Amino acid sequence: MAPLIEVDKDKCNLSFTCIRACPAKAIKIADNHANIIHDKCIGCGNCVVVCAQNAIVYRKEEDSVSEFINSPVKVAAICDPALSGEFTDISDYRKFVGMIRALGFDYVGEVAFGVDLVASRYKDLLENFQGKYYLTTHCPSVRSFVEKYRPNMVENLAPIVPPYVAMAKVMRKRYGEDIKVVYLTACVSAKDDARSFSATDGKVNAVISFTELRELFAQHGINESSVEFSDFDAPVGRKGALYSIPHGLWQAVDLSQDMLNSSIISTEGRNNFIQSLSEFSEDTNLNQHLDLYYCEGCAMGPGMSSGAKKFTRQSNIIRYVEKRLNEIDCDQWRADMVEFRDLDLSRSFKITDRRLPKPSEEDVQRVLHDMGKGDLRDQLGCGACGYPSCKEFAVAYCQGLTNFEMCYSYSIKSLHTYINKVHAANEKLKNTKEALRESEELALKEGKSAREAADTMTAMLNKLRAGVVMVDAQMNIIESNQSFVDMMGEDAQQLNEVIPGLKGADINSLLPFGKLFASVMQTGQEVKNRDITVGDNILNVSVFAIKKHQIVGGIIRDLTAPEVRKEEIINRARIVIRDNLQTVQQIAFLLGESASKTEKVLNSIIEAQKIGDSHGS
Repeated sequence: MAPLIEVDKDKCNLSFTCIRACPAKAIKIADNHANIIHDKCIGCGNCVVVCAQNAIVYRKEEDSVSEFINSPVKVAAICDPALSGEFTDISDYRKFVGMIRALGFDYVGEVAFGVDLVASRYKDLLENFQGKYYLTTHCPSVRSFVEKYRPNMVENLAPIVPPYVAMAKVMRKRYGEDIKVVYLTACVSAKDDARSFSATDGKVNAVISFTELRELFAQHGINESSVEFSDFDAPVGRKGALYSIPHGLWQAVDLSQDMLNSSIISTEGRNNFIQSLSEFSEDTNLNQHLDLYYCEGCAMGPGMSSGAKKFTRQSNIIRYVEKRLNEIDCDQWRADMVEFRDLDLSRSFKITDRRLPKPSEEDVQRVLHDMGKGDLRDQLGCGACGYPSCKEFAVAYCQGLTNFEMCYSYSIKSLHTYINKVHAANEKLKNTKEALRESEELALKEGKSAREAADTMTAMLNKLRAGVVMVDAQMNIIESNQSFVDMMGEDAQQLNEVIPGLKGADINSLLPFGKLFASVMQTGQEVKNRDITVGDNILNVSVFAIKKHQIVGGIIRDLTAPEVRKEEIINRARIVIRDNLQTVQQIAFLLGESASKTEKVLNSIIEAQKIGDSHGS
């Protein structure tokens, strides 16, 4: 069976309201939402009531009830006395009973009679006082809290079943042990409490809240105008119907509540019942029995519809009881009380201690220091986290129930620190953006200059009659001029129209001597003025490293081209003359004076010839 209380993590907004409302501290924040610690939960349902987002819900059992009703087994509904505070929209309680029968229930009993029986047992217990003071056990949440968090007080729990169990015993004795019993109530905790009773006659097979009952009415289209009057099946209750109002249990047996004569203190509400237990345990002067309700009376239980007013509900219940007292057959009621007075309404309890180990003072102080609350003046606590003091919060932190983000003051300080960091980051970002803007402007200018330089370089390269090409380490062309494209033929010229400069083309696919480029790329040693015959052409090639191992350039001249051939002849003639002069100079150096005399003789012969020519002419 599913846990009693569950959280819809998608709806949880981390308001911590549920933590503040939980008397057992059975809720912790994990994975960014509230989590119920099921073995610590006492089932009070307070977290369900206070959650504004409806993120916390209790287990629904309408489906089980529908299965019982649709089975061949007889099914009895037993109604909590708080019904007259819930169904104020139904004009007559007999219509209400008729609506329940219309759902398919075979019997409809009134838990008020179970209250009458239980109240008489309490009266016997208190009138036979043997020096031991008791805590009432009709409220399942109170009983669960004592077993889990006040184990030293378990022996003080009154050994009497709650009224709904007493009524289940009555119904089975009257209508057969094989019937199924469904409890209709304002109490959510009873859904798990009912599991404690495994005996056949006291077993309650399902528990549904009044809000669940309203849902069943709506599903089946049942309202008071569609049913006839019907009354509760006997036995019916007397003053037990006042049970859902504080002190109502004692009114059922006319037990005096006079302050001077009564030995009973009745209290209700989360804070009051916890405070009363603390004082009962610690103060030996508190010589009183405690009648405890977790809710502010059962009429304010979490199984009731939301929005109703406490005192209006109590007023409606009182008027209902007054009307019933005028109609009840008191003689029959007394006979029924006699008939069922021998029912075994006793019960036992067991310690299920769920208290967590208390951390050392040193650990607590360390947590307070880490939270920025090392000074006692900072430890008063605002209560927003759900704990009454910062120290109790630190204890819970050591027990794994809280985290620092649950502390508002810590979160605010952290937020301010974060905001300051954000401001600093924003200022830095602003400066960075300004620097980036300036860099972008500079980059645009430089980019423009680079494009202009590139355009200029391309224009200059295209003016050269020699082919110029640059390749990367993968032997793909980076740039080439028009002369190179023209040398490569028609295919290259067509490709150049699509991809200017043949960018990306493989040099090896264009030149049969592409390996020269690969060699220079690898070794870095340039190749100068190497003549290479390609078909009918003679190409003069120079290859050199522009960026070692990354970019290689090449200059290629077609020596067979007329303009290149003329220029090349002149250049090479100059080279020959230069080389001959160097040779003559070397010979002159070796011949020395002989060369000088020879030069004079030659010069004189030349002069004589000039004279002879002049006379002959």
